[in-house]
Amino acid sequence: MMAFDLTTEDMAVLEPARKQVHVAQSTGNNEWYTPPIFIEAARATMGTIDIDPASSAIANKNVKATKYFTEEDNGLLKTWHGNIWLNSPYSQPLISQFCEAVAYKYESGEISQACVLVNNGTETKWGQRLLSVANAVCFPSSRICFLRPDGNKKGTPLQGQAIIYMGIRVSEFAQSFEKFGICLPIARTKKKNEKEQLAFF
Repeated sequence: MMAFDLTTEDMAVLEPARKQVHVAQSTGNNEWYTPPIFIEAARATMGTIDIDPASSAIANKNVKATKYFTEEDNGLLKTWHGNIWLNSPYSQPLISQFCEAVAYKYESGEISQACVLVNNGTETKWGQRLLSVANAVCFPSSRICFLRPDGNKKGTPLQGQAIIYMGIRVSEFAQSFEKFGICLPIARTKKKNEKEQLAFF
């Protein structure tokens, strides 16, 4: 049973559910900064955030990653390690490239864990690629109100989001993210790597 223990302040970053048309394409705007409550849930899940490969100095004031890469750095060309927080650029081809990178690096053992915040494009190639290696996923009950560089809320995004988790701390992921919405483990008939565990609670 989910424990919806969000404060009034926390609720302000979740847009109330309403009838809107789902869109298959993003706006292409890459400056969508994550509200701190989601980052803290990721930190509680993984223990640390070692690398944010798609960030900026402003975004890292909230993320507080040990190391981050900016657009100028091009995180796709860098070595990643440890625990990853990724709020990928939403435009193509970057979203596909970052999703492939984090999936490959987890599969290969280059990184230990990852929390990836993306639009809930489960039908897309990049969405299926992430889910093919993920251990759990959270579907927030409402659209996330992202932040502008000045800290103010942006307009409501055109579609909902998903937080995809790769790693062995599936129970911790559920405990940290269930206040936002439904959390589900991902079961497979064959393990993709030895780190995978399907125990949830």
